[in-house]
Amino acid sequence: MPRPRSVYRAAAIDDPHLVEAYEACRTAVRRAGGTEYRTAQLMPPALRPALWAIYAAGRVMDDIADTGDPDGRKALFDAWTTAFYDDLRNGAGTDPVRRALVHTMRTWDLPTDGLSAAFAATRADIDGRTHPTWQAWSAYSQAVNTSFFAQGAALLAAAGLYLPLRLRYLEAARQWVDALGIIDNLEDLAEDLAQGRITLPLEVLDEHALTAANLTSAARDATRSGPPSGAPVAPVEALIGRLAARARLGLAQPDLFRELPPALAVVARAVSDIGRLRLDGVERAGTDLLRRRPRLPCLATWRIFIPARLKAHVAWTFLTPISPARSGCDGTTARPPTLAGLLPTPRSDTPAPARPHPSGARPPAWPAHRLPGHVAVVMDGNGRWATDRGLSRTEGHRAGGESMRDVVHGALEVGLRHLTLYAFSTENWRRRPEEIDGLLALVRDNVVEETVLDHDIRARWAGSAEGLPQDIQEKLVRLEHVTGKRTGLTLTLCINYGGRIELTRAAASLARAAAAGRIDPAHISERTFAAHLALPDLPDVDLLWRTGGEQRTSNLLPWHAAYAELHFTDTRWPDVDRRDLWQAIATYTDRARNFGAVPGPSAPATVVPRPAAPPAVHGPTPPPGTPGPGSGSGSAAGQPACDADADAPGR
Repeated sequence: MPRPRSVYRAAAIDDPHLVEAYEACRTAVRRAGGTEYRTAQLMPPALRPALWAIYAAGRVMDDIADTGDPDGRKALFDAWTTAFYDDLRNGAGTDPVRRALVHTMRTWDLPTDGLSAAFAATRADIDGRTHPTWQAWSAYSQAVNTSFFAQGAALLAAAGLYLPLRLRYLEAARQWVDALGIIDNLEDLAEDLAQGRITLPLEVLDEHALTAANLTSAARDATRSGPPSGAPVAPVEALIGRLAARARLGLAQPDLFRELPPALAVVARAVSDIGRLRLDGVERAGTDLLRRRPRLPCLATWRIFIPARLKAHVAWTFLTPISPARSGCDGTTARPPTLAGLLPTPRSDTPAPARPHPSGARPPAWPAHRLPGHVAVVMDGNGRWATDRGLSRTEGHRAGGESMRDVVHGALEVGLRHLTLYAFSTENWRRRPEEIDGLLALVRDNVVEETVLDHDIRARWAGSAEGLPQDIQEKLVRLEHVTGKRTGLTLTLCINYGGRIELTRAAASLARAAAAGRIDPAHISERTFAAHLALPDLPDVDLLWRTGGEQRTSNLLPWHAAYAELHFTDTRWPDVDRRDLWQAIATYTDRARNFGAVPGPSAPATVVPRPAAPPAVHGPTPPPGTPGPGSGSGSAAGQPACDADADAPGR
């Protein structure tokens, strides 16, 4: 079988040892006879070696879990996975599949959570685990299959294609994945029963008056000559028909396919079409499934895949961000494809200085060691600011965008290292749709992009992708990529962020790592936990500032803000500018931070000069009685952490 040299050129893989390792993966996937190899052929050439490595790892795990006695299988399985994690740390390995997988993980900076979950679920299979209900079976199916899909999604994201994550389509995606799992179980029925494994939910056996014992007896009857054991046949046929019908229903997800990028929709439809072809073979086989695996007809398979390859080539070339030309399949790139050419770029190679304030105000000259290293801001008060002026709340959020821009410039002026802005919380989805659109418009209308690109600012996104519009996801991740090497101000945007969700997901990630044997639960420390947060390198918050008159932290960075100094001001966010940031910093420098030690002497108070009636930077003049900029309090009150009604660009 000749090597696909153009594929390795596209992936910038020229090391002979690596090519040999990837070839071993390709051969293993192709010989397995499943649809994974053909599916990889529908992807851009630069991504195919990585997919071969991921698929081959899954095949190795399945083979180990299915061969030999349980104790021996567990020992082999644990040895292979332990060696993989050792190889991943060292960056090399002797086993060809592990070597290719390690190269894929390190080259594309893929997370290990997906593989760890798949490994843990497959290892549990060695004990012959059964699934009492459909729900339990589905949870297992999702743990195995979705984990590998997640690796593919992470690979696509690393190459510049960001998959949409719509909450309303999650159930459709789950049903689609379950349908593929049902097909796998039906095709593997003879092999599983021969080893005494029941992979189908016991609930569906009960519905057809079957038990694990008489299903196994029926399988033995099908594979031997001699008198039958009396195991039922008709219920088995009914069971197979019921499962096949359920799988067909799960494969039909037109809304899900419409939501995918065009090229991936071609791939998903081809997988579904092949799934239906596999189901045809299952139904033709009937009770013969108890003794043999149905074969996929080659001619019918190619009738699906040849048109799909043509459509996929056109879609990857013209309709999606990844294309063979961009991926470098002409041999001109020296590394894997990136987002180059697809991202916004600065208008100058030299970062511009901070824009001066219209009043000419300058910040106090604080020594660097007196500045807070990380300031987090809850930008509150947009809606009330707008209501007081007879404007829509959306207008308040728009005015708040200008305040955000000015505060960022103020952070640049004083040399702040980290600034975090709470722009949109997970609780904000409870608001009216028109206001949600106004909140998200801060990102969609390029306010952040225009502020970041021309200055020495590194943009980062903290928050969940679930439910967030795809265009906003893409813009945020692309900004992270294009500014990733900057060394000035790190601007973290909390968009669709919830502190408790972040902690919950970190705990789940830690639990998966412990279940996989990579972490000893007895030695979990604060440092270990922090390493599983979404942004593990984000430093602790030194100063948490909230505008708008409310005195609560509203679920912002609960882990990082555990020892933050709190500063609350009455000024509503659209009336805030950089001078308010400087005053907040001045308040911080006046405090003695002891962290439980004996208090030391306080430094002299710092006051940021500010006119009583500063010239308006934006927005109409506030009515009499509106709190002026700089007013507020500096002590915290005990309030609930989750705040669905707070008013800010994201609050």
